[in-house]
Amino acid sequence: MMELVAVEGLSKTFSGATSALQDIDFTLWEGRCTALLGPNGAGKTTTIRILSGLLQPSSGSIRFRDLKPGDDHRPLIGYLPQTPAFHGWMTGDEFLRYAAGLCGLTKREAAARSAELLERVGIADAGRRRIAGYSGGMKQRLGLAQALIHRPKLLILDEPVSALDPIGRREVMQLLGELKRETTILFSTHLLHDAEELCDDVLIMKSGRIVISGAIEDIRAAYREPVMMVEVENTEEARTAFLQLISGVSSSAQFFHSVRLQPGGNAVKLHVQHNQIDHARRIVLQQLLDRGIPVTKLEFGSTTLEDLFMKAVQRV
Repeated sequence: MMELVAVEGLSKTFSGATSALQDIDFTLWEGRCTALLGPNGAGKTTTIRILSGLLQPSSGSIRFRDLKPGDDHRPLIGYLPQTPAFHGWMTGDEFLRYAAGLCGLTKREAAARSAELLERVGIADAGRRRIAGYSGGMKQRLGLAQALIHRPKLLILDEPVSALDPIGRREVMQLLGELKRETTILFSTHLLHDAEELCDDVLIMKSGRIVISGAIEDIRAAYREPVMMVEVENTEEARTAFLQLISGVSSSAQFFHSVRLQPGGNAVKLHVQHNQIDHARRIVLQQLLDRGIPVTKLEFGSTTLEDLFMKAVQRV
């Protein structure tokens, strides 16, 4: 892997001594997709705004490969904010040509690139329609085309699918899956499933710091734990008996790291000690059988990125 961007000691303090970022370090590798994760207020948007050149850091450095210290890195970046702004009276083609001109492309280059990208993001038929009539998914596609207009080395996306309906979200995720084969991508999201589906690397932030970073597969291997998911019939009688059972299971510390009741009260996720899954399975199944609790789902697997995320952001 080749290093594209190295961030060292990045900090940002706003007026009133509010510290948004605290001495963070990370690397973005060329040709890889990195997810920036964290709860609200973790510092994700501040990090993205600094990388995009929209905000100056209080301290620290951002170094792009092949650029000298002090060189402007903004021409190498394509940026799509969470809520992109458009001139509604423009057509999609006019907007892309306008963005291309701002990036230094000639009129001929702008026209060719606009037509290419409108086709690429799937809105070529709407290129001559006014943006005011675009749907949310179409605007997000147009925003992606704008971010790609000058062939950036790094594409930065801030919550690119958070405001979309399920169909629009799926369409944009498929497009990002294609784009990751052509350029380096950093995108923030609160949808953990999207990060697992699309990304190669992950940065998890909490309170202005990076608490976990690395390749998703390496992180999974380092933090993987066996997991049991048990769901019972959603009746008052079954839930009551199930909660009593789980109360007893929670005290079996020799087998379980944690027991997390799921919304609704009729399902639970049990994180099992390594090499104890067989014992844990026998205990839970025997107690379910002894109490006559009707089971509707029983799954065995390993911890997900969401499990790791919750563990990382909840610890002190």
